[in-house]
Amino acid sequence: MIETLFQTLEIVLDPSRIGFMFLGIMLGLTIGLLPGLSGTVGMSILLPFVYGMDPFTGMALLIGMIAVVHTGDTFPSVLLGIPGSSGSQATIMDGFPLAQKGEASRALGAAFFCSMIGGIIGGVVLFLVIPFVRPLVLAFGSPELFMLALLGLSMVGILSGKRPVIGIIAGLFGMMLGTIGSAPAVPEYRYTFDWLYLFNGIPLPLIALGLFAFPVLIDLLVSNQSISKGAKLSGSWLTGVKDSLSHKWLVFRSSALGAVTGFVPGLGGSVVDWLSYGIAKQTSKKNESFGKGDIRGVIAPESANNAKEGGALIPTLMFGIPGSGTTAILLGGLLLMGMEAGPQLVTTQLPLTMSIIWTLIIANIFGAIACLLLIKPIAKFSTVHPSKLVPFLAVLLILGAYQTSNHWGDIILFLVIGIVGWIMKQLDWPRAPILIGFVLALSAERYLWISFSRFGLEWLTRPGVIIIAVLIVAILASSFFLNRGKKIKAIAEDKGVRS
Repeated sequence: MIETLFQTLEIVLDPSRIGFMFLGIMLGLTIGLLPGLSGTVGMSILLPFVYGMDPFTGMALLIGMIAVVHTGDTFPSVLLGIPGSSGSQATIMDGFPLAQKGEASRALGAAFFCSMIGGIIGGVVLFLVIPFVRPLVLAFGSPELFMLALLGLSMVGILSGKRPVIGIIAGLFGMMLGTIGSAPAVPEYRYTFDWLYLFNGIPLPLIALGLFAFPVLIDLLVSNQSISKGAKLSGSWLTGVKDSLSHKWLVFRSSALGAVTGFVPGLGGSVVDWLSYGIAKQTSKKNESFGKGDIRGVIAPESANNAKEGGALIPTLMFGIPGSGTTAILLGGLLLMGMEAGPQLVTTQLPLTMSIIWTLIIANIFGAIACLLLIKPIAKFSTVHPSKLVPFLAVLLILGAYQTSNHWGDIILFLVIGIVGWIMKQLDWPRAPILIGFVLALSAERYLWISFSRFGLEWLTRPGVIIIAVLIVAILASSFFLNRGKKIKAIAEDKGVRS
């Protein structure tokens, strides 16, 4: 297999294929820069062009885009507090506060360097697990997938800060929103109020844009100040790179988590950055600064979201089970090029799989370098006065909301959810739990229904279920005791000040 890996490198470095890879990188970075768009949209645009194309060339184009979408989407997340895509939501928590302090370059430097390292680790993981992938994929049945969805929901307590009860309510509200539309197991529609638009459910981009983007626009108009307070920038991207190197174990751990989470079909796409962020906050010392501009809050999710793509390709290529929305479209691209996902990609078509690994790694490196070179000019967006910036962003966000289904209902829901998000921000209520609950609602319900219909109550005794359940209890318990310890410490400090 090692010999095939190095033989394939010569194919990947063919000038024509390198050209298509750079085209994919350029398009991927552009898609990432535009708030509300996603890798799924970009892949949909490219799909017609790969019809009948040589598989090595076509995959260079598609993988080039997949590799860097979650690199480019860091720009709007850090500079504007707007999620560039579903994989960059957690970066807002600390990236945007850093930009408000004038340290946008530092945050972006750390983000892009960690994205590069995460992408490389994701490619390496994809290579290493190929010989063992079949038993690993088949080990996850519906009970284990349901428990993994609950594991994602357990992050709600960690991300709710001092308001865990409100966080839980917000998570349940997100799950309720996620159940709108067609039921996953029975032929019925729920909470649609006979509005045809809601039959397919609420699109995820509307939830993300409404909760995070709309409040930013309102606050910018009210404050009448640029995003970077004082309209100046300090620091450089080199400082962010040094921060990443000083937290190298966090980078490696988050990248490994991203690759593993992406490997689980249907789980990783919109959750991996929150999982990584929550675990980083839970396990870090002096974590009171998380959410206020802590560079570790940028390093963790950015390391994970690019590594996730390597993990997501494992079930996609080996079994035709997409690990994310972008890899689902990748399956269609394979069919258009006369290929089919399955065991043959590790036997007769092994060189194609190796070319995908090489492209994933090379594209991550060049994508990160391109972003680092663009930091200085693009970071100046954070110093632009709201009177000039807000109208442009408003048009961009409305277009981004409308493109989700090209229905006027997109704009109405964007405004409604935006108002809810703005109210929650004014009340200092956590908004992240809504996203987590929304993303996991459908998969959790589906896997729970399948588990009961196939196994009855016996699935509760499966070893994998028990292991994940213990992990969930440990996370919830540690979150409870951590919050309790902080309250006791705060009370003691308050008494000390009064005395």
